[in-house]
Amino acid sequence: MAEIIQRDGTWAFDGATVRITPGLHRSVPLFRQTYGEIAVPLEAVAGIVYEPERRRGRLRMRLREGADPLLQATGGRLPDAADPYRLTVDVDRCGVAEYLAEEVRHALLLDQIPGAPTAAYLLPGPPVPVSVRSSDGVVSFDGVQVRVDWAETSDRVKRATGPRVLDVGDVVRVEWLPNSGFEDGFLRFVTRETAHTKLPAEKDPYALDLWGNVSRDLLTALVATAVTARLPHPSARAHPKHGDGPGDGPGRAHGQRGADRGRRLMASVPPPADHHDVLLRRLRELGELHRDGVLTDEEFARTKAVVLRGF
Repeated sequence: MAEIIQRDGTWAFDGATVRITPGLHRSVPLFRQTYGEIAVPLEAVAGIVYEPERRRGRLRMRLREGADPLLQATGGRLPDAADPYRLTVDVDRCGVAEYLAEEVRHALLLDQIPGAPTAAYLLPGPPVPVSVRSSDGVVSFDGVQVRVDWAETSDRVKRATGPRVLDVGDVVRVEWLPNSGFEDGFLRFVTRETAHTKLPAEKDPYALDLWGNVSRDLLTALVATAVTARLPHPSARAHPKHGDGPGDGPGRAHGQRGADRGRRLMASVPPPADHHDVLLRRLRELGELHRDGVLTDEEFARTKAVVLRGF
């Protein structure tokens, strides 16, 4: 067992798994504390290095491309302090850090772990359900559906469309950019219907505009990761093969036809009276925003279509 304990956290390697536990010190970012312990299997590791500095060193672990939904969702945009695969090391513990890194590298050689991208996620991502309150509203994910409840400070267009509920099967990809404090960030759920939408995040009913507390808004990466972990792996999207896995082939086609038929049947059922009243009210609100010049013709048409699809 190789282990290093620092203020920022603890890394321990038992020959098969690198276990990363965040520290409890107040300097540890809220995101790291909330994400919790990460167990990285050796087959997910591409490399590890200790980088000495004048006063402190840094232990860095690099994962294989496609192994971790967190890295897939955040695209390397996590701030350094919030990155779980970096550990600040006190100068008097540099020998321990170098020993742990050498043990991991030795195990990689012995087990002949390839450095090539993986064909499936090797880490599970955060557990569900997960819910985060951001500057633009509350976003929740239960493993099946994404729900966004807008805040009172959200744009009028978003509040006019009401809460946004999406089945994870309707999501094509998740786009995430952190709020830096100088520039707004966003969390966007892209569907087939909205893949070419050009609305800015503050008006997009499928996106949260991240403009408030930086550390709090960073927690939206939890939801981004949890959803990403349940979407088709990037390798499957890049190299689709008929019949690969339980999600492909005739069975999937039959299931898809059944799902489409179910949607058509649901669409044919008239909504309850209270839904009808809400629909009319929201359409009136959108019309007022359009007449007042708040919405352009294109924005009005797109947002109106979103409202109608919600009913």
